[in-house]
This record gives sequence, structure tokens and C-alpha cells, in this order.
Amino acid sequence: MKELLIAIASGLVEHPEAVSVVEDAPNEENTIVFHLHVAEEDMGRVIGRQGRIAKAIRTVMRAAANRNNQKISVEID
Repeated sequence: MKELLIAIASGLVEHPEAVSVVEDAPNEENTIVFHLHVAEEDMGRVIGRQGRIAKAIRTVMRAAANRNNQKISVEID
């Protein structure tokens, strides 16, 4: 899952070497939280207008997690 998020984000940004993902341990609801970090100037590319790209990234990640019977959440830091 972490590799998928890195691949998606790297394709969107100008500085793919600055993309990093931190994975938290599952919380009490069994949800894994992924924290996506990108370069400051690439923030707008990852979030998109009115958050549309961020919402699409979260949707794709949730769909992939459903296939593995997991619950995930993506936060863009």
C-alpha cells in the first residue's frame, strides 16, 4: 500500500525525490494511517483545486485497501 501511494504521488509532483510516506500502526478501529509528505512547492499539485486530487488519491487508496480487507486513511502533511 505504501508503494502505491508513493507511485501515485511521485507521478504528480515536480520533485519526486522529496516524496515520503510514514505509516502508523493500526489504531483501535484497525485503521492504518498513511502520512504523505511532499516538497512545499508541490503541495498544490497533490491537493488540487478544491481538494479534488487529494480526494481522488484517498479514493484509490481505499479501493486498494478494500481488496486486501484493510481500512486505511491518507493524510497529506
